[in-house]
Amino acid sequence: MARIWRDADIEGGAHLLGRIAILGYGSQGRAQALNLRDSGASVTVGVRSGGKGARRAEQDGFVSVAMEKACFAAEAIALLVPDSVHSEVVASTINEAAQPGARVVFAHGYSTHYGEAKLREDLMPILVAPKAIGPELRNLYVEGRGAAALVSAPDGQMDFAVQYAKALGCGRAAIIESSFREETETDLFGEQVVLCGGMPTLVAAAFETLVNAGYSPEAAYFECLFEVQLIANMMTERGMGGMFEQISDTAAYGAMLAGPEVINQGSRAAMERALERIRSGEFASLWREERRKGLPSVRKWLAERSWARLDETHAKLTGRAESPTSSAPSAEPASGESPPAES
Repeated sequence: MARIWRDADIEGGAHLLGRIAILGYGSQGRAQALNLRDSGASVTVGVRSGGKGARRAEQDGFVSVAMEKACFAAEAIALLVPDSVHSEVVASTINEAAQPGARVVFAHGYSTHYGEAKLREDLMPILVAPKAIGPELRNLYVEGRGAAALVSAPDGQMDFAVQYAKALGCGRAAIIESSFREETETDLFGEQVVLCGGMPTLVAAAFETLVNAGYSPEAAYFECLFEVQLIANMMTERGMGGMFEQISDTAAYGAMLAGPEVINQGSRAAMERALERIRSGEFASLWREERRKGLPSVRKWLAERSWARLDETHAKLTGRAESPTSSAPSAEPASGESPPAES
């Protein structure tokens, strides 16, 4: 079982973290910088001169400097730029300017696990991966709550990782010992099989099944999309068993009949294939090549999705029109940051 820490288990404060350089001031960078500062840490923001991140950091009361200068003065460096530029920033900035033995904090393990970001040998990779996008991490902190985080560190450095996560507010929820490999592979699997691949595909297919059978798009929308949040909230608050205790006997009986037909042995085999692609490094290789080409497969896939009726119904009922095919997604894993961090 993994070790778990909460605030009451952690002695000391954020002042023990030393001087921290936050590289990148987008969604995650801003949230971490503000939370760290409000917890009492010494924070400098490293950005590209004249960018949106620099202006936003200065509006928030930070002194923003060039990334090289921020690294040179820091005992710990948080790399919060998009994963796609990790290798460049590590090679040209961190490895060139970091103090000997400095700690380098990653919010996602992808670039390290797959060998895209290669730190200087004396630098210490630290994983602090909040299970929340930047705005949520910040909002929870301000509300006196927190997001859970996975942490990993070399021998003798776990206290720093836990203290850093506590300063982000994560000890109010749970700080969980993990590894770069585990965080990366489970994060990718969750995105692909459940959050961004499986669930949206299931919702869209169910919606189309009802509409094609003659039911109104409005009724199908509420049953197949809108109420997903109600069940998701019950599962996260009460657990799977607690959710089934709350639903009707009719719903439970229907779930018994239809659930194993929809998610069957073929579905499980597909999940195992997805996991093997991730674990073997095949997915990382395919994604690296896709990025190099400019995301042609992703753009084609999005353009071919049959979400038009679902989105039209969503816009009609909510007054908000969001087109999933208007642009390609960020070239980042979802938990790495969305939208991409500004720097």
